[in-house]
Amino acid sequence: MNITFIFFLGFFVALIGVVPPGLLNMTAARISLKEGASRGIMFSTGVCIIVYIQTYMASIFARYLSSHQDIVAILQRVAFVIFILITIYFLLLASKEGEPKKKKERKSKHGRLLHGMLLSGLNVFPIPYQAYMTITLVSFGWMNFEKTSILTYVTGAATGTFVMLYFYIFFFDKIKDRKFTSQKSMNLSIGIITGLVALVTLFNILRDF
Repeated sequence: MNITFIFFLGFFVALIGVVPPGLLNMTAARISLKEGASRGIMFSTGVCIIVYIQTYMASIFARYLSSHQDIVAILQRVAFVIFILITIYFLLLASKEGEPKKKKERKSKHGRLLHGMLLSGLNVFPIPYQAYMTITLVSFGWMNFEKTSILTYVTGAATGTFVMLYFYIFFFDKIKDRKFTSQKSMNLSIGIITGLVALVTLFNILRDF
């Protein structure tokens, strides 16, 4: 089994999962714009630590999750509630009149690392997504459930996630003077995105009844 090939499988699977604008990549961009790229990168690092753990868990329990759809259903319901709460929070922030006064926030890089880990931990979607993708890749014979194969795949997934988050940081830094990158617009964007994700999750839950 080619380790390099497995690494890039994990890399591209994770990359595809993070390409659409979502809570994590938009938050990374917002932190970078507000506090600097270094703190955005620390946030992204925290996200990737949890992604590594989630992908490893998904790979280990892929067979179990695929044969027990009730667990996936529970994860969907938990995710739905979480994204509804996050949507309300960001829409309330965006509804405030005017831009907040600019003041120096003394947030440590370690604080942003933990912030990234916490927010990534609330996002349970990578677990069923990676479980499904792992089973699919194994069925094609492109990887197996041996420890080396799983660790290589997981490392690729974490790397792919970081690359996409860094792309968002870099992209929004280049267009930071545009009107839609203001804090109010970013909060509104995140709120709309998480609201749409909540609606999609609700649709999937209702479809299973």
